Amino acid sequence: MAEIFGRVTPWPKKEMESYRWLDECLQNQPATKKEFQPAWQAFKYLLRGKMYAYIGVNDKNGRPIITLKLEPLFSEMLRREYADIVPGYYMNKLHWSTVYLDGEVPREVLADIVHTAYKTVFSSLSNKAQRELRDEFNIDE
Repeated sequence: MAEIFGRVTPWPKKEMESYRWLDECLQNQPATKKEFQPAWQAFKYLLRGKMYAYIGVNDKNGRPIITLKLEPLFSEMLRREYADIVPGYYMNKLHWSTVYLDGEVPREVLADIVHTAYKTVFSSLSNKAQRELRDEFNIDE
């Protein structure tokens, strides 16, 4: 097991290091909070208390995953294009997609998907909350 940010994870240390870029990408989204979910052995990434992604391990096959909240049509398109993007693991299959991190999805594509998941949750916030975040973090519309 590896330890990252003071938390024990089910991943080997070498594997955790190879996905540090993804953790940084997620945490670079404005106002993101990272929490460890012990029951899932996964890290959740939240915007104003709403989860838009989590990184963990598929407990059925042991593969590292990220699961992201996306618009259904976008999820469908991604699933058709990449075999390593599947319906959300343990989540609503319509609104969540899982990416196998050891698969063939390019890093740039995954970074774009992270940003899209963030925007999906951002757009679901109240107008007041969106305005506050835009003002505090200089977020463009």
